[in-house]
Amino acid sequence: MKVFTIGTDHRTHFDFARLLIKYGVEVIFDVRRNPESREEHFRRDGLQALGAAQGIDYVYMGNELGGPRDANYTQWTSADDFKRGIDIIRNKASKRACCILCAERTPENCHRRTIGEHLSKLGIEVIHILDETSVWTAPPYRPSPPAPRPSLRAPRPGRDRWRRPGPR
Repeated sequence: MKVFTIGTDHRTHFDFARLLIKYGVEVIFDVRRNPESREEHFRRDGLQALGAAQGIDYVYMGNELGGPRDANYTQWTSADDFKRGIDIIRNKASKRACCILCAERTPENCHRRTIGEHLSKLGIEVIHILDETSVWTAPPYRPSPPAPRPSLRAPRPGRDRWRRPGPR
């Protein structure tokens, strides 16, 4: 199972539609808190119209996954709305090709990267669409190994000093 992500940036209507078609997107999840744009085709109603014309469903999820309001990512990702949004995407992605949409062109400074990391923890491959010939795939999630346990042995005096080779 996989999920794509894409940023609207300043793409043309034609280029954006071509990317969605190229990657076989069937459902767009708009995770912008405020689904507005200078470009009409990236406003909520513009994306709904584009989706209808291409046979792509549009789902607004800014309430669930619209990013933290106060930049507290830990609190945001542990909220019930966030978890519900992740479950909705996971369930839909098991049946159809889904794409998470936000405004930033690249995921480095966008909250869709955080969403992608949470999906990756669930075993979902996350592919960030950059342009027609470039994607970025995050490495699969691997839990961190447990921290080493401290030694319960008391250090023995003199054992940690360097010794000069040769006779004593």
